[in-house]
Amino acid sequence: MKTFVIALLSGVLAAGAVSAATVTNKDGETAVLVVVEGESRMEVAIGSGATEMICPSGCFVTTPSGDRIGLQGDENVEIVNGSAIVK
Repeated sequence: MKTFVIALLSGVLAAGAVSAATVTNKDGETAVLVVVEGESRMEVAIGSGATEMICPSGCFVTTPSGDRIGLQGDENVEIVNGSAIVK
């Protein structure tokens, strides 16, 4: 039973990570995004050419250019010239 619970929780955690928004920084310098999920606010730095997964449950993101976008958690986003392109 204990093994079943651990396997079930691992599957739930993995499923949450799969549904997160993927953000790729196409700019030549680090992009700092402000991510707001509910009452939580944090800054996420994404290096040049790097990809990060954020917002598994949806969030609002402010880009370096000041654009504010809402994400559901299943989008692919590219940062180009400080702005977000949602695909």
